[in-house]
Amino acid sequence: MWESETESVSGRDYGNGVLSSTKHGVKTDGFEQKGQSWYVATDIPSDLLVQIGDVSFHLHKYPLLSRSGKMNRIIYDSRDEELSKIILDDLPGGPEAFELAAKFCYGIAVDLTATNISGLRCAAEYLEMTEDLEEGNLIFKTEAFLSYVVLSSWRDSILVLKSCAKLSPWAENLQIVRRCSESIAWKACANPKGIKWQYTGKHPNVSSPKWNEMKDSSPSRNQQVVPPDWWFEDVSILRIDHFVRVITAIKVKGMRHELIGAALMHYAAKWLPGLIKEGSGSSDEGSNSNNSNGSSSNSWKGGLHMIVSGTRDEVPSVQAKDQRMIIESLISIIPQQKDSVSCSFLLRLLRMANLLKVAPALVTELEKRVGMQFEQATLADLLIPSYNKTDTLYDVDLVQRLLEHFLVQEQTEGSSPSRSSFSDKHMHDGNQRGSNLNAKMRVARLVDSYLTEVSRDRNLSLTKFQVLAEALPESARTCDDGLYRAIDSYLKAHPTLSEHERKRLCRVMDCQKLSIDACMHAAQNERLPLRVVVQVLFSEQVKISNAISNNSLKDAGDSHYQPLVSNRKSLLEATPQSFQEGWTTAKKDINTLKFELETVKTKYLELQNDMDSLQRQFDKITKPKQSSAWTSGWKKLSKLTKMTNLESHEIGSQVPNAELTRKTPRRWRNSIS
Repeated sequence: MWESETESVSGRDYGNGVLSSTKHGVKTDGFEQKGQSWYVATDIPSDLLVQIGDVSFHLHKYPLLSRSGKMNRIIYDSRDEELSKIILDDLPGGPEAFELAAKFCYGIAVDLTATNISGLRCAAEYLEMTEDLEEGNLIFKTEAFLSYVVLSSWRDSILVLKSCAKLSPWAENLQIVRRCSESIAWKACANPKGIKWQYTGKHPNVSSPKWNEMKDSSPSRNQQVVPPDWWFEDVSILRIDHFVRVITAIKVKGMRHELIGAALMHYAAKWLPGLIKEGSGSSDEGSNSNNSNGSSSNSWKGGLHMIVSGTRDEVPSVQAKDQRMIIESLISIIPQQKDSVSCSFLLRLLRMANLLKVAPALVTELEKRVGMQFEQATLADLLIPSYNKTDTLYDVDLVQRLLEHFLVQEQTEGSSPSRSSFSDKHMHDGNQRGSNLNAKMRVARLVDSYLTEVSRDRNLSLTKFQVLAEALPESARTCDDGLYRAIDSYLKAHPTLSEHERKRLCRVMDCQKLSIDACMHAAQNERLPLRVVVQVLFSEQVKISNAISNNSLKDAGDSHYQPLVSNRKSLLEATPQSFQEGWTTAKKDINTLKFELETVKTKYLELQNDMDSLQRQFDKITKPKQSSAWTSGWKKLSKLTKMTNLESHEIGSQVPNAELTRKTPRRWRNSIS
């Protein structure tokens, strides 16, 4: 290390990061600043003025020419011996870096720190302070300090990488960003014991405690556990492009995807406070992010919460550009695994991406990621406003696309081949089928709740409602009460629908999947078409008939149904009290409906008897009193003929064998005669 190294030239202390040299042409005690100008404390008048921005340096040619190749080329290529002024506005690091480089040229001791080493290294490269001009020149010194001091320290690597934000593209070309990123990644994936990582001024109540405090307060030193998120706060102070470089390097090192996703959410909470403000349970982290933003000197200032509630035209262009870059970068580095980040975080990120007009390809990729874990979403996260100036209040088309991505993902997972054995494959397929069905059921409840919420929008078209309601397969819904609630809400908000449109709306609902309460409500709902009410009553009548038949079979004491009764009793005993009360209420309703059905049957028989008696009286009244003898004779003859034929037919049907016995001897006698 630096403490063990020695140099032949006296006055060079590498251990403390101090560079000095006694080899200089002008003896001086240091630099003096007067306003925006720097002067060399010497009796020799200056013969060269170097202008960098608003700051001017009154120097001497010889110390600079002896160590800077660029200064040599500028002075000698100009062919002007009287050249006394040079402008270097494009020098990386600015006046601060040039001040240190000039002091080094004069042999003044320079303190190298993690905050100035990157700018000084880039300035030395710009000034071409190579070994060809002098052994041990500034490039060699700064490069050695970076390699042996900075990269071996977690804290210094973070600070140097942070200071590279204003040194593009010099820091990239000199591999400072790459080396610092890999050093940080290596230390983040290694054992953090002994690393001084608590230096960013993080509030002690937020996130993980200090390693030293945890070590002292631990009851047993053998059970010390370093928090896995110990590096989140330090890395989150970096600019987004450098943060991406670090996360990419950490991925290569093989860190768990859950930790990487947590680091991304921590970074987003710091630089995009709107994500936390609209979420729940993250107020502490959001307040801390605001405080840390106030103490940070980075160009990204956060504060998206100021523009989320406004319209797109109110978004400041510069701020929106920076935040758009953050969102696009975060989307590009989200791990591919399913549960790397929460679905709520993805949906809030998607909301801001639509607000800030993020690249469509990245938005599509984010929508696919949401579809992978769509069953974890909540209704509040799905209520995304429509920022495309459409008629609807909420972006229903976006939810439709998310649902399609979910169904495609479920179909892909269901059809993917398994490499396991035959028995394991069947067990895996069964578990996967059950999990897929549960996921679809959760998504169905979520979609029904979403439809109920958005149906209050009078600008929501019937087609969009119907397409979203019918997107899920029938097996996803075991009960259509939620869908019926959404349909009823839509009918309330759209009272001008025609009869055909109301029938079309109700086709998305299966009346046989409605509960008793929903059926009772639907039977009295005047907004539903009459045909739908009849279907509801018919389906309920079928359910009641099936229940009555099952009860009669059980009362008959059929042994086949005895296990079912015992199982139902055990099921009721194991269920919550609310379910037992609901079942008792349902049985009372069934008995009531059964009694009403018997009453209706009795009244129907009474009405039938009354109808027959009235018909007979009507026939007597309408019967003609007089008729001619000819007509009456023919009627009597026709009656007699009918009665004769009827009697003969009855006699023939009663004694067919006797007639056969009579006919057979007659034929025999005729044949003999």
